[in-house]
Amino acid sequence: MSQLFSSSSNQPEAEIVSAAIYPPIGVMRVGNSPNEFFIGPEVNQPIAQSPAFYRDASGALKRQAARFRVYGFDASGQVVKELTANNASIEWSARLANQKASWYEFQLALDIPEAAEADPSLLRNALVKDRSTLLIDGGANTVSGKKVDGSSTKFVGTFTGVSVYLGEMRTDDEGRLLMLGGHGKSANPEGKPAITFGNNEGWYDDTSDGPITATVHYEGKTLPVKPAWVVCAPPDYAPMQKSVRTMWDLMRDIAVEAGQLPMPGRPSFTDDILPIFQRLTDLQWVNAGYAAGFGWNSAFDFTSEEWMKRLSDPSSTWQEARRTLAHNFRSLDTAFSTPNGQSNTQSWDPSFAAASPQLWPWLYGDAMSVSATASPRQFVSLTSLQLRALADWVNGNFIADYEPHKLPPQLLEQVPLCEQPDMLTRAAMEFCLADAFHPGCEMTWPMRTAGMYSEAFRLRHAEDTAPTHGINYGPEMTSQIALQINGPIRSGQVAGGITRWMAIPWQTDTASCRDGYNLAYDPYLPTFWPARVPNNMLNQANYAKVINETLPLPERQQAFNEREFWLDDLPIGPSTDYLAQINSMIDHFADLAVVLPQSKAGVSHFPTVMQVGMTPDKPVQLLKAKADKQEDLKALPPQQRRPDLSQTDKANRLRKR
Repeated sequence: MSQLFSSSSNQPEAEIVSAAIYPPIGVMRVGNSPNEFFIGPEVNQPIAQSPAFYRDASGALKRQAARFRVYGFDASGQVVKELTANNASIEWSARLANQKASWYEFQLALDIPEAAEADPSLLRNALVKDRSTLLIDGGANTVSGKKVDGSSTKFVGTFTGVSVYLGEMRTDDEGRLLMLGGHGKSANPEGKPAITFGNNEGWYDDTSDGPITATVHYEGKTLPVKPAWVVCAPPDYAPMQKSVRTMWDLMRDIAVEAGQLPMPGRPSFTDDILPIFQRLTDLQWVNAGYAAGFGWNSAFDFTSEEWMKRLSDPSSTWQEARRTLAHNFRSLDTAFSTPNGQSNTQSWDPSFAAASPQLWPWLYGDAMSVSATASPRQFVSLTSLQLRALADWVNGNFIADYEPHKLPPQLLEQVPLCEQPDMLTRAAMEFCLADAFHPGCEMTWPMRTAGMYSEAFRLRHAEDTAPTHGINYGPEMTSQIALQINGPIRSGQVAGGITRWMAIPWQTDTASCRDGYNLAYDPYLPTFWPARVPNNMLNQANYAKVINETLPLPERQQAFNEREFWLDDLPIGPSTDYLAQINSMIDHFADLAVVLPQSKAGVSHFPTVMQVGMTPDKPVQLLKAKADKQEDLKALPPQQRRPDLSQTDKANRLRKR
């Protein structure tokens, strides 16, 4: 793991001269459970949890809370200790806002050349003259002490006169801050349906974001404290999955390029190489194409013992095998080494990579279009640091530190004190997506602008972080306005400034970002966000068949290979009506499965641990209706079993009109 701090001096009495809040960006997620919540990941490889961890007794989805901590540092920047209510006086402050309806439309990421080929990003709800009625300002709150329950620290705003709850502040039994977001409530007060993936007029949702600050008194001194930010995002429907390129990977790449972090040295196989391959295989549980290409017993099952031994061996024995694997990754400007280990200064033709959906990873990029263009952003590529690590790996220039039986830290308390801030940073961002910003799940394209940050991973705050609906950038947001020095990205962030670039409401985009846009090529690949929003899953009924060893092996194998469409669990069941699906998602997002590991010791011919779509209990009549619809659809050709996504505006952003 890359270090942001040197090791602690092991001198508990070292003088603390400053403090900082961690993680620098915390992520809370919506859920429809009225009262129950869980705390988001605080280590980057957390232990698997049961379905009850994510749902309450009624089957409602719990909210994910973001927990913030304060660490004290000495004059050399070394961690001295965590500061809590037991050893310091801490007053937490936060503000939440949702600016989506008062902001500009999402058409395409404005920091890529293809933005000029998309429709202009005009004001949302442009006919509403009083823009303040569109901004949901939850206001500011403070909290201090231990075990504050949040009843007096709620963030509530209004949208065209309708009250909107955005979340609340709490503290735990050590006085650390807990931030909770909304309940997943999205609506159009006039009762109009949603008609598109990202820019629905007259709609609001209860996601939000805003600053986190703290006033800290320690041993008679008021310490300067580096602030943080919190983002409220949609639920994580696949909590054990990570995309091949995570938000942490992206932010780290940006920080190195901007000189905020040093260039990493020789890569670690365990920390830098292995995750790339493991994530490809793990996506088998959320996409049928990945299951066929990288899944159990496939040619590229990178979690198999045979592959692990080969991948982790730095000797020349497998060098050509390493190079061949590396060339499967989409590489836009980085070529892997020649056989003699010398640097190859030639670059790939970007149009070759852009036109090759079969290159890894099989994910759409920011300039995705069903009618594929020659853009190098048609599909996702790895970060420069990931590609650099792969190049070193090809040459055997990596730290061979793989220990198959070594368990990573599963609790923050198992992490050395000096590494805890870095771990909290990484854990929060590794479960966020950086592919594709179309617009995205948690955050979107402005996050790759170095001017967003005061230091690596930490957002720059505006002098006044109150939401700024009154600032007029004009009727259209352009690339030039967005990225100028005094524009909305580089001038410091305000409450609501991160989520305002996202889709409204979030449910319509989540139900639109999937696989199967071009059935002439493949019904499952490429895909958008399967690590957060599953496309296809092993359902509970098929899992029961797989582990039933009284059944014939071919029947079990067929059940294992069959992947159900994730959206089939909406109350409308299997449907070929796109607009019906995105509108059903708005009110029934919590009815969809959470894909979680299930273990069956001693099961033969199949993995001991499989990830299964776990849904809340449903009435028998609903289950029967769903099964009947699925049987009816199976009689149709594959291209008629679900909506024709190729004609949606989600998949046609580059059309000049």
